Amino acid sequence: MTTDQTILFSLIVLIFVFLIWGKLRYDVTSFAALVLASLAGVIPKDKIFSGFGHPAVIIIALVLIVSRGLSRSGAIEMLASKLVDSSRSLTKHIGIMAFVSAALSSIMNNVAALALLMPVDMQAAQRAKRSPALTLMPLSFASILGGMVTLIGTPPNIVIATFRESALGEPYGMFSFAPVGLVVAIVGVLFVSFIGWRLIPVERGKHDTLLELGDLQDYISNAKVPEASNAVGTMLKNLEPFAEESDVNILGLVRRGKRLPGSARGETLRKNDLVVLEGRPDAIDQFVASADLKHLGTDKHEGVLATAVSLVEVVVPEGAMIVGRTAMGVRLLSRRNVTLLGISRKGRRIREQVRKAPIKAGDILLLLGPEEQLPDVVDWLGCLSLAERGYEVPQRGKAWAAVAIFAASIIAASTGLIYLPMALAAVVVAYVLLRIVPLSQIYDSVEWPVIVLLGSMIPIGAALEKSGGTTLVANAIVDWTAGWPTVAVLTVLMFVTMTLSDVLNNVATALIAAPIGIDIATRLNANPDSFLMAVAVAASCAFLTPIGHKNNTIVMGPGGYKFGDYWRMGLPLEILVVLVGIPMILLVWPL
Repeated sequence: MTTDQTILFSLIVLIFVFLIWGKLRYDVTSFAALVLASLAGVIPKDKIFSGFGHPAVIIIALVLIVSRGLSRSGAIEMLASKLVDSSRSLTKHIGIMAFVSAALSSIMNNVAALALLMPVDMQAAQRAKRSPALTLMPLSFASILGGMVTLIGTPPNIVIATFRESALGEPYGMFSFAPVGLVVAIVGVLFVSFIGWRLIPVERGKHDTLLELGDLQDYISNAKVPEASNAVGTMLKNLEPFAEESDVNILGLVRRGKRLPGSARGETLRKNDLVVLEGRPDAIDQFVASADLKHLGTDKHEGVLATAVSLVEVVVPEGAMIVGRTAMGVRLLSRRNVTLLGISRKGRRIREQVRKAPIKAGDILLLLGPEEQLPDVVDWLGCLSLAERGYEVPQRGKAWAAVAIFAASIIAASTGLIYLPMALAAVVVAYVLLRIVPLSQIYDSVEWPVIVLLGSMIPIGAALEKSGGTTLVANAIVDWTAGWPTVAVLTVLMFVTMTLSDVLNNVATALIAAPIGIDIATRLNANPDSFLMAVAVAASCAFLTPIGHKNNTIVMGPGGYKFGDYWRMGLPLEILVVLVGIPMILLVWPL
């Protein structure tokens, strides 16, 4: 073993130790290792930061921004709104959510897909009066499985594709992973839907994690019946199913500025009627969308070229300018282009229209307006912003535009008309110009720790390969499995990669295992694509621990899971992936 190999292997072992220890974040650990490798002279000066310009890094960053755009446009909401039905059996609910999660993960980043569907799943659990622990882990696993289907579904596929270009002269295409990944994903989703969820510890299913997340503040809000709404001509009581699904209360109806007596459930809705609602901000927004209503005063925020808007919660202190005045009185909408969507007043219901209700000290207000103007408006009102809770109002008028632009880019990249990074970059530019993703959220959309991890590990992996370190590991595996059939060596590589992915970030695992797979294939005179595909599938399959994949970490708190809960469903799933994946790899990419 040469000096360079000794240094690089020592650094990689240190990376493993610190990542498993978990006290330092993985981006800090990997960047520190890059600095040490440079100081030790094992990475040339002109290659130290080369990883940050690598196509894999650029693609991952762009995919995350595109995912934010699809979310903000309401494109995903259109699909997700059809999924929540508390009357479905648990198995059917898990099956539907799992398949949708896998499908979304194949066309967008799987972390983003989970983030979109997790609130839907938890809302369904709340309505069905069951613990989300029964459904969140299957949802997480399904989103991971779906990412294996396409190039952009999961970072390991992007890493493997770009590594193939440097090693064999041509990268994998958008759907090169589909023949193997799609079959593995379908079988895996069927497993988690019918068998896997039953392996979750019984005590988790009885644990009410929803209560531990804290109750969200309920607001009184008004929603307008627009002229073109399907609700026009129907009775107010016909909106009750939408209210029940969205977990909001319909308190009454305002017509021509006057509150109708009683609950007005038998009243026929007319254009410009105001429906008085009570509920959480996210629930109210879902009801407005499903009932084909509009938030009052939001007309100017709609349309493809409309300004990007945000929601903010503020508390009204004593002495604030707005105390004793109304939103209409201070001309909040006409002067400041900001809408007062709701008022929360210590659990007391407000009888007036929200915009005509005098504000009191201690009220919590829900404001909607142009993102860049909201801080100034909050100061002008004399209010104090509450902690950000991640509420967003989807710009539903831009949903089809967002989908069409993204679909066109995928088709262009898949047919070879445009280089994939350029196709995704064009989508980002279009989303910014159409204000689907505001400039202020471009950088917030990117998961920078992953970018730093990848940019730091690429030069280290390249140095290890150049020094002959990966060949050394490959030779050790081949020597250990001497006399075994090639398919057995392929299986060993897959298990080793899976094990690494369960304790390391899947990007780091792919970067380390990919060159080893190529070297093993070269030594055995086998098809390198078979080994690269095995690494791609295995690096994505981190089901034994909550630290192997970010999706598993995300659901750990809301699901009330413990570290040792994951392997119960994860171990048989990983074995199933190998049993299905190996034959499919041999069929599509023969040895």
